[in-house]
Amino acid sequence: MNSEQQPVEVQALSLTKVFGEGAHTIELFRSLDLVIRRGEGVAIVGASGVGKSTLLHILGTLEKPTSGKVLYGGQDIFLWQEKELAQFRNRHIGFVFQFHYLLPEFNAVENVMMPGIIAGLPQRDVRAQALSLLERLSLTDRLQHRVGELSGGEQQRVAVARALLLRPKIFLADEPSGNLDSRTGRRLHELLVTLNRELGLTMVIVTHNPDLAAMMHRTLRLVDGQLRLEAAS
Repeated sequence: MNSEQQPVEVQALSLTKVFGEGAHTIELFRSLDLVIRRGEGVAIVGASGVGKSTLLHILGTLEKPTSGKVLYGGQDIFLWQEKELAQFRNRHIGFVFQFHYLLPEFNAVENVMMPGIIAGLPQRDVRAQALSLLERLSLTDRLQHRVGELSGGEQQRVAVARALLLRPKIFLADEPSGNLDSRTGRRLHELLVTLNRELGLTMVIVTHNPDLAAMMHRTLRLVDGQLRLEAAS
């Protein structure tokens, strides 16, 4: 089945995002549309400050648009109450950022378990899933290490495992390798492609890295408030 035959995972309709008021208004995008299909890997690129991260945060329900809709399963999620929205975000959306935001007082396993603990799931099951993910990401020998004892690449892999713990509908990453050296970043890129292929994981990645963008099914450039499909090189 090609990507165009896959069900829609998330859809943005007529998104507009405006900051400020009056003469100080900044409009990042207007009437922006986007369709991401299940199992698709999409890179979003563009100059700094054009709104790539803001768009990702809106898709991930971390931020609300000024107007427009974000549909998951055909439902406009921004019509929900904040508590319901937070529960959906925790259970169905996995995030990885340039800075991993791991909790330094906990070890690798405990950090990965955190979304499951927040969701109130049985700790035995959550721990088993965390251990399985860390093994898959070649971190078996680092399970009990705290954040400060892990390399940058190891920390980011722990963050990836944490994002995957609850088997999210969609994986969102904002410059996931931006804080890594080129070799470590390349290994992370290969890992993301493997997860997309083997798990059928839908992913949207904001990046300035052309190599990572080229590994995705589609690359969309955000320019003048609209998304444009980049031609394959």
